[in-house]
Amino acid sequence: MIADVLKAAGEGARKTRIMRTANLSYGLLRKYLDDAVAIGYLTFSGEGYGVTEDGSAFLKKYSEYLSRYSRVGKELESMRLEKEELTRMCMNRRSELKSSANKGQRVQATDLDSASY
Repeated sequence: MIADVLKAAGEGARKTRIMRTANLSYGLLRKYLDDAVAIGYLTFSGEGYGVTEDGSAFLKKYSEYLSRYSRVGKELESMRLEKEELTRMCMNRRSELKSSANKGQRVQATDLDSASY
């Protein structure tokens, strides 16, 4: 939420603009504005709120984090799909071996029972 408030404040903005852009209720807006000012990420002047150097550094780091998080999420999803495919391959092979065994072909029972997924 702090990142949303900082992005909304940009080079300078009043409360109403920040509240609408960050999609916050007035109560939450006040809390996050107070927090951001207290930790030095925003400054307040008669014209409104502006992002400080520390606030800009936080936004840059946060953006990098989101980018990495997205890449890792995509990689994990890809790995999950690969695991599902490997499991299907094992199950299909097991079925093929059982089918072959039922047709009189010689298959060791341990070959079927030791398959790991």
